[in-house]
Amino acid sequence: MANDKYTAVWVSHTSISDYRECPRAYYLKNVYRHPATGNKIQIISPPLALGQAVHEVVEALSVLPTTERFREPLSLKFDTSWKKITGKRGGFKDKDTEARYRSRGEDMLKRISDNPGPLKNLAVKIKQELPYFWLSDEENIILCGRIDWLEYLPQDDSVHIIDFKTSRNEERPGSLQLPIYFLLAKNCQNRPVKKISYWYLERDNGLTEEPLPDYDLAKAEVLEIAKKIKLARKLDLFKCSHGNGCRACLPLEAVLKGEAEHVGTNSFGQDVYILKKPSRSHEDSIIL
Repeated sequence: MANDKYTAVWVSHTSISDYRECPRAYYLKNVYRHPATGNKIQIISPPLALGQAVHEVVEALSVLPTTERFREPLSLKFDTSWKKITGKRGGFKDKDTEARYRSRGEDMLKRISDNPGPLKNLAVKIKQELPYFWLSDEENIILCGRIDWLEYLPQDDSVHIIDFKTSRNEERPGSLQLPIYFLLAKNCQNRPVKKISYWYLERDNGLTEEPLPDYDLAKAEVLEIAKKIKLARKLDLFKCSHGNGCRACLPLEAVLKGEAEHVGTNSFGQDVYILKKPSRSHEDSIIL
């Protein structure tokens, strides 16, 4: 009998990261639905809003012909994206904070305009709106996710995976982000993956190339965690891995306690909140 994608357990880089950080946070972000609306919940913060706005501008470039990508200033596209997250909708509690983050975003996009590098080259666009494949038919598990950019390398008809970073911090050691994107690129389009890189837009004018993952090892590691997520969902067992609450789950628990303000609904149909009380975490490193 064929597997049914509607009964499968879907995992992604984000949901796997949530579970590795704290199973309770995973539950509150990926399973729980607010009883009043039936929607999932999200806490918005300035770093998250900044990342959303910059990524929206960059993602829109990949569907344009190379000759048209920089015809319109990226600052104008950024203005449009920023309107969606201005004020409380982006977690900004005062105009000075918003201006500071907006300036950071403008600097990142200026860096891209001044140093377009691979963005001026041909790109591959996966036809699926949300790329996915069966990570395990036997376990009925699907891996999904959107890759920021696939540069086309015509010399050998291959692709280069590029992930854009808007945080000031480097990706953590042991991150599964690039291995997951590698698996997705290998299974959701036919060209071989030749290269894989990060672009730290806050600081660098070009890419930081990373070693290509081993396919079998990457798949085994991702599947191992996905099976733990599947079991936790089956048993409805999502305990905080740090005891009585941690920086990953406590902000989300505040939403359930009515200690957060609802500021809208995002494009994914999630109810968006901001915390009424200041978080104890650093504004650039809060785990959401």
